[in-house]
Parts: sequence; C-alpha cells; structure tokens
Amino acid sequence: MKRSSESQIASAVANWRNSARAAAVAVSSTEGRWALLTTSLTAVIAGSIAWLAVGTMPPMNASMTARSERTLLPYQLFQKLVQSNGNSSFASLNPFATALPRSQPGRNAAKLDDALAAQQIEDSANDEPGVEMRTITMDRGDTLAGALEEAGISSEDASAAVAALGKIYNSRSLRAGQSFDLTYATDPQTVAAANDSSNSSFGGSDEDDANANGAVEPATTTPVSHLLSINFSPSVEHDITVSRETDGTFTANDIEKKLEAHVHRAGATIDSSLYLSAMRAGIPADVVVEMIHMFSYEVDFQRDIKPGDSFEVFYNYYYTPEGQPAREGNISFATMHLGGRTVTLYRYQPDPNEPADYFNAKGQSAKSMLMKTPVDGARISSGFGMRFHPVLGYSRMHKGIDFAVPVGTPVMAAGAGVVQIAGRLGGYGNYLRINHQNGYGTAYGHLSRLAPGIHPGSHVHQGQIVAYSGNTGMSTGPHLHYEILVSGSQVNPLKVKVATGRMLAGKDLRAFLGERIHIDAQLASMPLETRVADISTDLRQAKAK
Repeated sequence: MKRSSESQIASAVANWRNSARAAAVAVSSTEGRWALLTTSLTAVIAGSIAWLAVGTMPPMNASMTARSERTLLPYQLFQKLVQSNGNSSFASLNPFATALPRSQPGRNAAKLDDALAAQQIEDSANDEPGVEMRTITMDRGDTLAGALEEAGISSEDASAAVAALGKIYNSRSLRAGQSFDLTYATDPQTVAAANDSSNSSFGGSDEDDANANGAVEPATTTPVSHLLSINFSPSVEHDITVSRETDGTFTANDIEKKLEAHVHRAGATIDSSLYLSAMRAGIPADVVVEMIHMFSYEVDFQRDIKPGDSFEVFYNYYYTPEGQPAREGNISFATMHLGGRTVTLYRYQPDPNEPADYFNAKGQSAKSMLMKTPVDGARISSGFGMRFHPVLGYSRMHKGIDFAVPVGTPVMAAGAGVVQIAGRLGGYGNYLRINHQNGYGTAYGHLSRLAPGIHPGSHVHQGQIVAYSGNTGMSTGPHLHYEILVSGSQVNPLKVKVATGRMLAGKDLRAFLGERIHIDAQLASMPLETRVADISTDLRQAKAK
C-alpha cells in the first residue's frame, strides 16, 4: 500500500513537471503569451456576466433574501427599474414570470387607447384646421398681384392686399428673388371633396401600367378659400405684414428694427491688393469700395500700391438688435502708407445742404477735377505712346491708355461735365466723350453699352456710372480705352496735371480743424483691429449678462 502511494505521488510530480515544462515552453513564445492573456480575459468577462445574471434572480427562499440584498444589482432594484412609470407590461422581460404580477392585456390596451386619444385632442387644440402656410418667390417680370394669383389667391384678395401694402410701401420697389410668407385658409369640405375626387379617379393601375405618352389631366390643387396674411422683409431693417381684419379688409404694418451703430478702427498690411487685404481683415465690402473711391483722386491703385504697404480706416456701421449687419455708416478717417508717402483723409461737411467731402490734414479737398482711373481695380494693359498695333499690324501712336477689365465692368465719369458724343465711332466701337470745364475732356472707347439716360447733352457728375466696358470696334479683347483731351488734343492720362479741389478757409477751416482734433482723439482711445470683431457674438454675450 505504501509503495503504491509513493508511486502515485511520483507519477503526479512527474506529470506536474511535464505540464510546467510545456507551460514554460508555451509562455516563452509571443503566440503563447497572447493565447494565455485572451483566455484569461474571456474567463473573467464570462464570470462577471454570470455573476450579474445571478444577482438579478429572485430569491428562491427566505434564507436567500438576506444574501440577495448584498448583490451588485439586487432583484428588488431590478424589478423597480423594469416596472418604472407604471409600465408593468415590461416586466415580462423577467424570465421568472411567476414571481411577477401577471400582465393584464385588456387594461394595458385601454390605457394605450386613452393616451392616444388624449394626444389627438391636444394636437387638434394646437392646430388651426384649414389654415396653411406657404413661401413664394417673385421671378423676373412678376408683379406681386400676379405672384399671389399664381399661388391660388383670388384676384380680389390679391388686389386688396396689394392696395393695402401700397399705403406704406411701393410695390414697384420689389425685385426678383424677394420671398413672401403667405398664410391662407382652406375650406376643409372642399379639400375633402378634392381628395375623394382624386381617389375615385384611380383606375386600379399603377405607374408601371400607365402610358407615359398619354393624355395628361390637370393635377388636383389645394383650394384656397381666402388670404389671411403676407409677411416679407424688403430690407434687413424692415418687416412688413399685410393681414386680413375681421371685417374682411386688409391692413399693412411696417415694423422697423432699431439699428445700433458700432464704431470700428481697423487696418491691415497689404499683401496683394487693397480690396483683398481689407476683406481678410473683416471690413465690409461697401466700406472698402467707399475707401477706394476716397483715394481714387490721390492714389493709382495699379502702380502706387506695393506689398508691404498698409492702411487704416475709422468708420461706423449699423447692426440690427440681433447683430446682423444692416447698412454702412460713414468713414470718418482713412490713411494709406505707400512706401515713403502717406495719404490721410478726414470726412467733413462744410455745407449741410451739400454732400460731405474728404480733406487732407490741411483742409485741402481730396477731389481733383478728374479721377485717375475711371474703373475700379483695373490693370493697365497698354500705355500712351507709339506701339505695334495688334490689329493693323504696324506701329502707330496710341493716344490713350487701356485698362484690362471684363465685359460689363461699370465705367465712371472721370469728372463732372456734359456728354458731347455718345454712339458708335469707327475703330472706337461704342464711344463716349464728356466735356469738362477749363478745356478738358475725357473719352471712353470699345464700350459694350451706355448707361440709361446717357445721350448727347446730358449732364453727368464725377463718379457717375456712364457706360460699361466691352470689346466693340477694332479690339482684340475686352478692355476700356481711356483718353484725356486738353483743348481737343489727346495727352498722356498718367502725366497730365489737372486742377485740384477746393481749399477750406476762414470759419470753414477752423471748424474742420476742430473736427479733425475730435477724430484724432477718438482714434487715440481705440485699439486697432486687425480683424473686425463679430458684432452678433458681442450682442449675444451682452444680452446673456
């Protein structure tokens, strides 16, 4: 017996040693270690799941009740979660159905029907039967009355609504793309009849049986009983509503939003062009265009501006209470640093009956008799002097300068004057000549068309759009040919000396200098914005406080 026991022990020790050697060999390899790790993790996860499942089982007898209270998720808590909100029907998820109160299908179905009926009553109380809304948009050539009639509004309601609108707003000012929110009433009985008619016409065939080339009948449309209201915003600061009164008449109401003015002092370094650099700084486009017009008498934007130059502008802008940009204010100050030259302009209005003007620090008006360039942001493609003519094939005198601009670019009158010639003239194509004071004149060639109202004898003011560039006449590509004439002879527009603007004196000069000091003090008290702040964010934060 003793020998048998010793042999069994020796055999067990040998087996243990063999198992240990095999485990050591297995663990010594990467595959073996990964197999051991994954097996261990699987066992731990399986054990955890089994432990949680046992913890949710109902106690089988009283002796297990105390022990079940110490589980991770006691059975009583599990039951409360399952039967929350009185939905005892979900307790059927429990595998031990005998331990739960039996669900009563009839009572649950009745509760569900009652809930659905209550929801339908609530929905019907919130909706107005027979009232619908729709948004329409005016197309080019449309009238408001015509657009309303196309939407199904009766001609009587459309005419009455437009007449009411005319008391506060000129409907001729509406433009294509303007949207309108309509609210109108429909007759429920008529709608039901239309639906019945549509259903009764169904012949039992589907789209696969229909003939795509067969006769087309008019589709059923929602019948409109009468118009209730029209709402639209002709501008960001106006909301107009035309509504039907109880007596059937229409009244119009214009709600004007109170705009808030915000002052900005912004600037940037120019890397490519003034316009692009200003837009990257967050300056509104209309402010940038106005600034270009301010400096157009002093700065040649084609030749004078180089990368590394800088600018600064002090302006105000109007915003809605929600922070949406509404309209441009005024530029009070602007300066440009162009190499070794600085051009600074201040806004001042000497005569309250005349538009404001811009003056340098000494009170000299920035305006000269003629603008340096009659188009915005143009590149000079051909200068004044002898050149090889690309069409004629030989050299001849080029008596103007050419600006490379796309067809349709607005052309401005370089100065105030009277139109002398407006029509087609030989190689010039469509041609315009304006006579200015003191024997000066300007001419514009290769135009695509003239602006409305431009004809011989018409008076124009400086900066007015008088034509649009083109490619007419003896031309090899879209451009504007621009000439300056002195006593009828063409001169180099880049070198001509023209009369400068007015110089303030006396009380006007003293008033201007006082205004300049006030603007300089404002500038000194404000930081320079290299990126204009988002006013809408500022207003939201202010309202939150």
